[in-house]
Amino acid sequence: MDFTPPPIEDGFTAEKLFTQGFSYTYDDVIFLPHYIDFAADAVDLSTRLTRRLPLAVPLVASPMDTVSESAMAAAMASLGGIAVVHSNVSAAAQAAFLRAAKSRRVPILSDPVFAAPSNVIEHEDDFAGSPFLLVTDTGAAGGKLLGYVAKREWSNHTDKGLRVGDYMAPPPWRAPWNADLTKIYDIMEGDKSGAVALERDGEVVDLVVREEVDRVKGYPKLAAPATVGPDGEFMVGAAIGTREDDKERLKHLVKAGVNVVVLDSSQGNSIYQLEMVKYVKSVYPELDVIGGNVVTMYQAENLIQAGVDGLRVGMGSGSICTTQEVCAVGRGQATAVYKVSSIAYKSGVPVIADGGISNSGHIVKALSLGASTVMMGSFLAGSHEAPGAYVYQNGQRVKKYRGMGSLEAMTKGSDARYLGDTAKLKIAQGVVGAVKDKGSVLNFIPYTLQAVRQGFQDIGASSLQSAHDLLRSRVLRLEVRTGAAQVEGGVHGLVSYEKKYY
Repeated sequence: MDFTPPPIEDGFTAEKLFTQGFSYTYDDVIFLPHYIDFAADAVDLSTRLTRRLPLAVPLVASPMDTVSESAMAAAMASLGGIAVVHSNVSAAAQAAFLRAAKSRRVPILSDPVFAAPSNVIEHEDDFAGSPFLLVTDTGAAGGKLLGYVAKREWSNHTDKGLRVGDYMAPPPWRAPWNADLTKIYDIMEGDKSGAVALERDGEVVDLVVREEVDRVKGYPKLAAPATVGPDGEFMVGAAIGTREDDKERLKHLVKAGVNVVVLDSSQGNSIYQLEMVKYVKSVYPELDVIGGNVVTMYQAENLIQAGVDGLRVGMGSGSICTTQEVCAVGRGQATAVYKVSSIAYKSGVPVIADGGISNSGHIVKALSLGASTVMMGSFLAGSHEAPGAYVYQNGQRVKKYRGMGSLEAMTKGSDARYLGDTAKLKIAQGVVGAVKDKGSVLNFIPYTLQAVRQGFQDIGASSLQSAHDLLRSRVLRLEVRTGAAQVEGGVHGLVSYEKKYY
């Protein structure tokens, strides 16, 4: 009788788990731990957003009008990731977001307002949300800088009828547009000044004040190199649609220096998107194009054949998205990421897992299931860098966060994303809500990345490529979690607790 023990078979391979006819979300599945022979700090999170665009970290800010504008773009690039600027504005405004983010090398952006010395500021709305106002001889960008007015100083003046030139501060010291935080800080320390003007080609592009420098210096030190192009500028992506006028929008974006373009559609497997992919690749062959959104292998194959350089995966998995509920179409995000990745990697096309990211564990799962990056909306919404003003709601400091399929966003133009711009009746596929103040992405993203590294260490993957290799070689195993297992895997059995990870 043969008493040789059978080979150890524990858990399921991804191939087996995702062919059982179930649509799994990230919370439905769990990875089994593997073997550790390296430190968490040794985990390499570098990746590719597209065929030709490398990133130091696998994080992408979603093209939503309550997430990604110029401030988020500069912050994400400084962290080693990238932001995709939304298209729910005019082409000129979207191009201005790009230029603003690319005109500096520090994650501090104030969107300065200009005035002439003869102007009178009677209301704080004249500052348009900026902490200061730049005074030039022409009252516009490009003029000779004469001084500046801080909103805080202006508010202390009792006579609001004074001309700006009567109380403005003298012109600050200047630094080149690509000066880093250390150089700016050294100038402030050496000259005991409270502000430094960033200048490019003889034009002042922004003013950096000491309070902002001190704020950023207090955050964790950035371990990953910034996402910078050959020209030394931050790399920034932009979203466009698939209509004829989007070709004109793209022309503006290319002129502004866009580094990658995302064809923004909730269902990317359409004749409109296939034709737009071919148009972009023929007119701008050096510009990488990301197609989507897709959730099936069939959808992905069509876009790959059309020539996309990256695929955006997800349909109805975002916290503010109601597509699956309204249209009965979509797929659980864990299943979608695995299925699309399993065919995309054969063509060398990186996958972006878009939606469903609520914590660092979801990022680990998305990347380990084959994605090269994760795209985040709600995870970044409510941060200091997200568009919009903070308000108080039920005693909490919050910012608005809305789905691009919400009726509110559709009135701004996002209905084209859902192929509903020509429809007589508008049907919402998203909601409007609010998320609490998260602070700065420069503060919480480094902690998130460290948690991701520890997750990779537990599954025995020292890099993204290693995780993908372990998955495809059937070494990495998974299981489905019951409802009770999901409860047990979270905080439970306590009367109260403080949810704090850093």
